[in-house]
Amino acid sequence: MMSSHSSLGRRALLALAAATAAGAATATFPAFAANYPTRPITIVVAYGAGGDTDAMARLFGEKLSQRLGQPVIVENRAGASGIIGSNYAARAKPDGYTLLLAPSTFAMATHVVKTNSAGTYHPVRDFAPVTQTASQPLLLVASQASGYTSAEQVVKDAKAGKALTYASPGSGSPMHILGELFNQAAGVKIAHIPYKGVAPAVNDLLGGHVALSWMTYGPVEPYLASGKVRILANGAAKRTPLAPDAPSMAELGYKTIDMAAWQGLYAPKGTPEEVIRTLNSHMAEVLKMPDVVEKMRVFGSFAQSSTPEGLGKLTAGDYEYFGKVVKEFGIQAD
Repeated sequence: MMSSHSSLGRRALLALAAATAAGAATATFPAFAANYPTRPITIVVAYGAGGDTDAMARLFGEKLSQRLGQPVIVENRAGASGIIGSNYAARAKPDGYTLLLAPSTFAMATHVVKTNSAGTYHPVRDFAPVTQTASQPLLLVASQASGYTSAEQVVKDAKAGKALTYASPGSGSPMHILGELFNQAAGVKIAHIPYKGVAPAVNDLLGGHVALSWMTYGPVEPYLASGKVRILANGAAKRTPLAPDAPSMAELGYKTIDMAAWQGLYAPKGTPEEVIRTLNSHMAEVLKMPDVVEKMRVFGSFAQSSTPEGLGKLTAGDYEYFGKVVKEFGIQAD
């Protein structure tokens, strides 16, 4: 059985170390690319318009445009759990004018989606990492109709044989994987109900059609004050400032679970090093801007920069770890 503690604990430390070192490392980077950019830059988002990744790409694009003096365009290429857009970005000319902003699903999607493997991107081999841009807690939430106010109550009922369900935005999503890791650690069998995205999952949670869900903070935040949705736990080893009263997995006794979502900016492999460093330096400044930090919090995200090397290690670690988890649980996308 694959333990998430050693791998994801190490991953969290890598991310923290990369973020801490980002400022110092930036100071030693090579000089900015002398003639870059001279024309518009495209940020590919491998999901439809209106989602968190799309919104943050447009926010970053606006700020980068101001700093670089060239338009930054967001292009949505949705489909196949992000594989269509990621394939497109991987095959783009490696000149710094086509980038990919991707959620952490990017590192695991090829493990869970049936594809023609010969033509599918590899998150490590086909991309040059630029910087991590965000981290997002993954939360166990309950509907008001369920009556649950604690994760302990959920586990107790599940062990007593009560039929419970949890929603996720889709089979093979980080929320689905976290749900199965929780089932395993708690010794329960809460049935997974996959949805075609966040919105329908939240709608059925609000309607009481499912008792529970693993979800990011942004989609459920509007329903917390009214009590229509309650946060029961954070999927990481420590509590999150977004839900300070919700216990961590470690506090609940599930020390093998330490999982959060993240987001990163990539360029096609072969993009010149000076271009990567230029983009990294500008994004480090963008992610410090108070209005950017505040807008990202609305989506339940924490602004988090890194060195290119830090994002590379994070991507490679997730690709390896989740490949094993997906195989262990037999997880596949719809």
